[in-house]
Amino acid sequence: MTCCNADKVLRHIENAAKARYLPIIGPVRGRILADVVRGLKPRRILEVGSLVGYSSILMGRELEGDSEIITIEIDERRAEEARENIRRARIKPRVRVLTGNALTIIRELDGWFDMIFLDAAKHQYLDYLNLVEEKLVRGGVVAADNAGFRSHTMRVYLDYVRNSGRYESRFIPGNGDGIEVSVKL
Repeated sequence: MTCCNADKVLRHIENAAKARYLPIIGPVRGRILADVVRGLKPRRILEVGSLVGYSSILMGRELEGDSEIITIEIDERRAEEARENIRRARIKPRVRVLTGNALTIIRELDGWFDMIFLDAAKHQYLDYLNLVEEKLVRGGVVAADNAGFRSHTMRVYLDYVRNSGRYESRFIPGNGDGIEVSVKL
């Protein structure tokens, strides 16, 4: 039942995204993200950039009820839309949609994370990671969207995860773009 509700809400968001020009991850890169979550089975995920909840639903349908997703959206209207979409999807994990600037909110978060999904201001990806890196468990994953098409905007971030020695990182192409998936060593 959860799967069907989630699938229905995801299709609705995909159709709305075309009409409203919303930059969601979409079904192709969404499958990549879902595969990462399915393989890792994280108990706690931090998502930076909720938009309307599409990625939260994609990740959440791969998780059990004892999992948690904390997602941050700067725009109150979009955050409210994300809350409603997530509620309608009826996914198992607990999802908290926080509203505000991620650079401020991340500093206030307690606890650890098994996974971080970055899909907000590309030029700030390294800033987000720097704030939460010590809360990412060893073997945890950072997935960064738009690492192909927008790689020039996130060059400093990509250089860090690929060359710092702190991550094993690879680019997974999809739909003319891709996701950088980095495992913390």
